[in-house]
Amino acid sequence: QISDGAMGAYKYLEELYKKKQCDAMRFLLRVRCWELRQLPVMHRAPRSTRPDKARRLGYRAKQGYVIYRVRVRRGGRKRPNWKGIVYGKPVHQGVKGLKFERNLRSVAEERVGRRCGNLRVLNSYWINQDATYKYFEVILVDPHHNAIRHDPRINWIVNPVHKHREMRGLTSAGKHSRGLSNPKYRPSRKAGWKRNNTLSLRRYR
Repeated sequence: QISDGAMGAYKYLEELYKKKQCDAMRFLLRVRCWELRQLPVMHRAPRSTRPDKARRLGYRAKQGYVIYRVRVRRGGRKRPNWKGIVYGKPVHQGVKGLKFERNLRSVAEERVGRRCGNLRVLNSYWINQDATYKYFEVILVDPHHNAIRHDPRINWIVNPVHKHREMRGLTSAGKHSRGLSNPKYRPSRKAGWKRNNTLSLRRYR
């Protein structure tokens, strides 16, 4: 008989990651970060670093699912102008104080999506960071594998309309930068702007 207050293993992991500044997590993250720095920038992970988070985002430990680990350099986006000279109006003369429109997790998904063109990006999550890099794990799905094609929970991603979702802002990280959490910008920013700026005078019949 399991009581209502009992927690499973995944719940314990989830609670542990909510307290990243406790002694155990600080030590664990520091050691893992050292290990990640020695590994290639992008590589396939044998298993998930955060199995609880991966499962919540759709990962299953079976054939057809792949996890890639990737690191992205932190910081804003410097404008790529020669010697910082912008030939234009003063309003466009900033070089250093600029920020990239999308978040680093979305950038990580895009880079993995380019490397693994035959797979579909499902989702991604943060695993670590230091002063220079942020580290992410990206969940990919093989749309040609029968284990995926026969699974009614995931075979929606086999449809060719989902090719390179990460490039078109359709993943969770991509939607975040499109501002779709605000109902004013639904179904898209352009459609929302048009709806809010169109005067509709109904005809009396």
